[in-house]
Amino acid sequence: MKLASRAEKLKPSATLLITAKAKALKAEGIDVVGFGAGEPDFDTPENIKEEAIKSINNGLRSIQR
Repeated sequence: MKLASRAEKLKPSATLLITAKAKALKAEGIDVVGFGAGEPDFDTPENIKEEAIKSINNGLRSIQR
């Protein structure tokens, strides 16, 4: 199958490369803290959820600082 030329220009995901490197190091017995892809094991704090909902309801499209 031939890919579009623009698809051939895509670079590998840095996040996936970091995750693969951490996994390889762990397999070698090296103690690694992975900062690649992952999912938190805790829920989003209520105050953050409330502010996000408020922003969505007010039509806010970006963070104002």
